[in-house]
Amino acid sequence: MATRIRLQRHGRKGYAFYPIVVADSRAPRDGKFIERIGSYNPNTNPATISLDFDRALYWVEVGAQPTDTVRSILSHEGVLLMKHLRVGVKKGAFTEEEAKLRFNVWKDAREKQVKAAQAKNDAKKAEEAKNRLAAEVEKNRLKGEAVAKKKAEKLAAEEAAAKSALEAETEANAPAEEAAAE
Repeated sequence: MATRIRLQRHGRKGYAFYPIVVADSRAPRDGKFIERIGSYNPNTNPATISLDFDRALYWVEVGAQPTDTVRSILSHEGVLLMKHLRVGVKKGAFTEEEAKLRFNVWKDAREKQVKAAQAKNDAKKAEEAKNRLAAEVEKNRLKGEAVAKKKAEKLAAEEAAAKSALEAETEANAPAEEAAAE
């Protein structure tokens, strides 16, 4: 029986997530499988991968063929590197301890790389938020100045109208006062 390590599609339209399964190559994509060894969710940033490392390594070592996408996931998680190192141990190129040391060095370097990328993403988001806030503050300031200018013009117009009404009233009362004074 030819076994494949592949993704099964679950989820709704436009929001899929994928269990990683070991299945007979003749079985349908979402059909019967031998074992579920993990999951892959591309909807998060970065994509979430949970994998049973030991079972994935076992299946790769016994000859299960991963699909292209699963191969990149296994490579990303270090399963293929560990298989490579175990083959080196079997051939006598180096010891088991040295293989573990090499794998741990690779894993630490990869974690640093992932953390640096995540920090860069977070810094970019913080900078974008800061820029949005600054733009909003500037927009609010301009809007406030426009409203203040409009209020000042309205107040000036009201004062001018009141002044002209007072002058008109004073002129109307002036002839009556002159006549009364005579």
